[in-house]
Amino acid sequence: MAELHLTPQPIIEELKKNGVTHVVWLPDSETNFLYERMLAESSIELVPVCREAETMAIAAGLWVGGKKPVVLIQNTGMFESGDSIRGLGLDIGFPMVMMVGYRGWTRHGVTLDSAARFTEPILHAWGIDYYLVETDDDVDRISNAFDEAEKKQTPVACLMGAEYG
Repeated sequence: MAELHLTPQPIIEELKKNGVTHVVWLPDSETNFLYERMLAESSIELVPVCREAETMAIAAGLWVGGKKPVVLIQNTGMFESGDSIRGLGLDIGFPMVMMVGYRGWTRHGVTLDSAARFTEPILHAWGIDYYLVETDDDVDRISNAFDEAEKKQTPVACLMGAEYG
C-alpha cells in the first residue's frame, strides 16, 4: 500500500534524474515543504519570483539558454499565468514541466475550493496533459511528465495533491 504522504527527497531525486538545472518558483502552501530541502540542494538552482506569470518567461529564457528548468507554482498562480502559458508554453512548443500545487483538492470528499474545481477543466481547455503526484510512490510520474513534454514539445503538468509528511 502506498504511503499517504509526500516528502521532499524523492521529488528532488526525480528532478535530478531528469537533469533539472533550475526550479523557477513562488512557494505556496502546497509546495512550501520543499523549500528548505531545495535550498540545500546544490545541483539545482532556485529562482524565486514575485508573481507566477513571471515563471513562464524566466523558464523559457533558461530553456533557450540551454538549461532545463521546471516551474513550481500553485493552481491559483497557474490561472494567473494563463496568457504566459499560452504564449510561451503552447505557442512556442516549450517542453516545460509545471509542478502545480493543487490547492483545495481532496480525494476524501466534496471539494469546496473553487481553485481545485477549476484546475483540471482549465488544463483540459488548454490541452495540457497532467499527472497527479499524491504520495512518494507517485513521484515517478514526474519523469512521465518530462518524457511527454519532450516527446510532444509542449507543457505538461504535475498536480501536487498531497498530505505532506
